[in-house]
Parts: sequence; structure tokens; C-alpha cells
Amino acid sequence: MSDHAKAAKLTSMEQLLGEEYPALYRFALSIARDQARAEDLTHDTVVRALERKDQFEGDPAKLGAWLRRILHNLAVDGARRAGREVVVDDVEQKWREDDYTVSPESVALRAQDKVELEDALARLPFIFRAVVVLHDVEGWTVREIADLQDIGLPAAKQRLRRGRMALVTALAEGAERRHLVKGVPMHCWDARQHISDYLDGILDSSTVRMVEAHLASCPTCPPLYAALVETHKNMSGLRDPNSVIPPGLERRLRDSFGT
Repeated sequence: MSDHAKAAKLTSMEQLLGEEYPALYRFALSIARDQARAEDLTHDTVVRALERKDQFEGDPAKLGAWLRRILHNLAVDGARRAGREVVVDDVEQKWREDDYTVSPESVALRAQDKVELEDALARLPFIFRAVVVLHDVEGWTVREIADLQDIGLPAAKQRLRRGRMALVTALAEGAERRHLVKGVPMHCWDARQHISDYLDGILDSSTVRMVEAHLASCPTCPPLYAALVETHKNMSGLRDPNSVIPPGLERRLRDSFGT
């Protein structure tokens, strides 16, 4: 392929990516459930697509599906097991036991609260969360999800079933935890997103009061904050007070600035 043809193909791909970007971001947001993460995934997908543009020889109408596959794989690669994630194998074992049940009233109330529902979804391992969201929220068919995840139809159906079970269990466990933190101002994640700024003393006074009220009554956040404080304090010990710029580098710097 000539340089002119390569440049034309790149320009065409850039134009197509620009057209696909809004839908791709919406897809990222639906499965990531986090705006910052969705922005990163969308950006990284576009970069990866440009790097692999020669691999895409299909119909431009199929570009969206190709991009979603790239984004989904990036999301899987970037997913890290969190300590609060439900263990789906354990959940399924609970559902196998005849005496396992939940309070439907508590689960229903929590499911009606968007914040609580998002919190429960966040506790599902990514591949199960993606299936549940794409099917039950976005209206994808199981076949479409199977194609996206490159698995068979039975496996996709199993992930949907197990994901739904895990979501109910997460909602039930969340209702129990919510009882423990009843009356605590702010949700934990809302408070934790402000902790770094609180540590640096750059929060506005009203938010400071809310964070401090949360820390005063939450059973789980104060240890996290204490750990952040201690880690931050000890980071300064990594600074080498005797470090100096090597003479050769200093000369090059002075030459660069004409000093």
C-alpha cells in the first residue's frame, strides 16, 4: 500500500472513529458504571483501534462491533478483583442450598434506590456485571452478548443466570450493611472520593463538615482514612536529602536555557 493510500485510510478511520465515539462512550459507561473509567476505556479503545487499523478490513457498518469488542477486552484486562466483590461460585452454592433465602422487601427497597443498585452492581465481577447490564439495562440479546464476549450461547446464558443471582445476593448483603450504617451521613463512596482532597486541605467547608460527620459515625471508613494519613506521612521518607543534579545534566540544562 502506497504512503498516499495509507494516509487516506488513516483519515477515513479517524473520521469513522469520530462518528462512533459517542456510542462507544455510552457502551463504556454502561459496562464500567464509572464516568472516569468509561472515558479512559473509550480513549484507550480509539488508540488501540488506530494502532490496529490494518486489521480492520470489514464493512464500515461493522466498525462499531469491532470497537466494542476491543473496549470489552480492555475492560476485562483492566478489571481487578476487589475485596468487596461477591464470589460468584460461593453465591451459586448458597442458591443450591434449600435453606438459603433473602428478605424480598429489603432487596426490593434497595433495588429501587439507584445509588444502592449501582453499589450492588459494582460488587459483581466484571464479566457477570457486563452481561447483566447489557441484557437487562441495554436490551442486548444473549446471542449478541455471546458474540461480544466470544463465548458460546450456553455460556452466555449461564453468566446471565449467575450474574442475576449474584446481584440479588449483593443487594441482600448491602441491605444488611446499610442497617449497620443507618444514620451515617453520605454514602461511603461519596465520602471516599473526597478523602484525598480532605487530606490535602483543599475541600470547601461544607464538604469538610459532611466528610467529618461521615468519618465520625461510619464503621468502615475511619480505618481507611487512618491508613491514608499514615502512608502519606511516610512517603516523605522516600526523599533523598542528599540527591543532587549530576554535573553533566546540570550543564546540559543550563545550555538548553541559555544560562
